[in-house]
Amino acid sequence: MNEVAAISRTSHVNIVSLLDYCFEGSKRALIYEFMPNGSLEKFIFDASTPKNDHHNLGWETLDQISLGIARGLEYLHRGCKMRILHFDIKPRNILLSEKFTPKISDFGLAKICNTNESIVSMLGARGTAGYIAPKVFSRNFGKVSHKSDVYSYGMMLLEMVGGRRNIDIAAENTSEIYFPHWIYQRLEHGEELRLQSVTNEEDKVRVRKMIIVILWCIQTDPSNRPAMKEVIDMLEGSVDSLQIPPKPYLSSPPKSPTNSSTTLVSIQ
Repeated sequence: MNEVAAISRTSHVNIVSLLDYCFEGSKRALIYEFMPNGSLEKFIFDASTPKNDHHNLGWETLDQISLGIARGLEYLHRGCKMRILHFDIKPRNILLSEKFTPKISDFGLAKICNTNESIVSMLGARGTAGYIAPKVFSRNFGKVSHKSDVYSYGMMLLEMVGGRRNIDIAAENTSEIYFPHWIYQRLEHGEELRLQSVTNEEDKVRVRKMIIVILWCIQTDPSNRPAMKEVIDMLEGSVDSLQIPPKPYLSSPPKSPTNSSTTLVSIQ
């Protein structure tokens, strides 16, 4: 019912449409519009898909997918009558149309608040391990706000670029276990990113732009993260106008099971 309450307030090309629902006794169902390409997750790191197969989409398509998701989030944060914070942005919750138009889905953890309400009161941390902003675990990192979705978006975009999970416990080199740390080091030193299927200068520009946006989005201090409107401006603008962000607090979090699951944990 939380999802019905949230999604029924939306109407946007990058938000999935809820056609109907059933809430009768033990019969519970949400009926979305049909999305023939399924979730973004399978194009990134589905075990049944050949390694790096997601890049068969092409960097231009991945760029447009990232921009579409950003527009959907900006609409949720600023375009609705009530501000909607999603709190569970991840590849599994992004559905793709026949033409690979991305649509944000799964509003089960969403929180609806007034548009002028910048800080949200929460009893627990909502989201999925690996995508949750640091501040939802410790108040030392700041208050919970729409910037939590910005952080999750950045972590998801990093997986889109790398074609791998951000935490890879199978990595041979320990410096490559935590992908955000590895990729920041290479960007900082001007080294090649060694990403698959980057074959021309146009793709290199797209990838560099996406990575700079990512590193702004995953800043530990929420005040350093851009709003989604700024993210859109950066993605649509020139890479030459973008500044390298401050180095966020990047370190490998404790190893956890490889399957990602939605969590709702209490904050003491």
